[in-house]
Amino acid sequence: MVQTRLFWQSPEENLQWLEGRMEWITGKTDIIILPEMFTTGFSMNALVHAETMDGSAMIWMQKMAAQKNAVIVGSMMMKESGSYFNRLIWMHPDGRYEMYDKRHLFRMAHEQEHYTAGTSRVIFHHKGWNICPLICYDLRFPVWSRNRLVGSEYDYDVLIYVANWPERRAHAWRSLLVARAIENQAYVIGVNRIGKDGNDVMYSGDSAVIDFTGERLSRTERYGDRCETVVISKEELLNFRSSFPAALDADQFTIHP
Repeated sequence: MVQTRLFWQSPEENLQWLEGRMEWITGKTDIIILPEMFTTGFSMNALVHAETMDGSAMIWMQKMAAQKNAVIVGSMMMKESGSYFNRLIWMHPDGRYEMYDKRHLFRMAHEQEHYTAGTSRVIFHHKGWNICPLICYDLRFPVWSRNRLVGSEYDYDVLIYVANWPERRAHAWRSLLVARAIENQAYVIGVNRIGKDGNDVMYSGDSAVIDFTGERLSRTERYGDRCETVVISKEELLNFRSSFPAALDADQFTIHP
């Protein structure tokens, strides 16, 4: 998890800064998670600062993923086919990538007036893990993140949220991360930024790795600019699900776009 400050609407400065922060990551790491809109902060100025799918930030992610031999995850404002998206990129070390477009746009900041909402939830597969990536405000909508049984298999094992979640609503952030872990019987990882943005909004970070019982595994402190590596166990997750199969009693429903 890379919990850090971001420079307001300054992609080049942010990429240089993040590259320096990632020098702290040593040893074997499988996935490196950056905050939401890591190139700009939570800006609505997509007309000026949106990237393209072959732009400098994508090239940077490819370079860093190869250098670290790890998947790199984070969202940025992206322009495609005349529309703008708050798009999460899942960059593989070999340069392949997958993506998720933020479903729930934060209307209190008029995000829906500047970006197009995604319509599909996605599951990424990595080294035997099924991973569901979501973005910030998505956290408030449990139906969208709901883990489902497909036969006898769970839809995902890890739920990742990248965020620019303000300090003044930090209690909701911390509480909902725990709730999502417990109700979905999955690991939940929330990576949030720190510092103040160009709209004078303060962020406390509160990044965390939560296990399937709701217990926090990480030690990253509020407001701390740091990287933390946390090891999670597929065996422990499967043992817990086997001993407490609450998903077998879950309500069945269908989500419509």
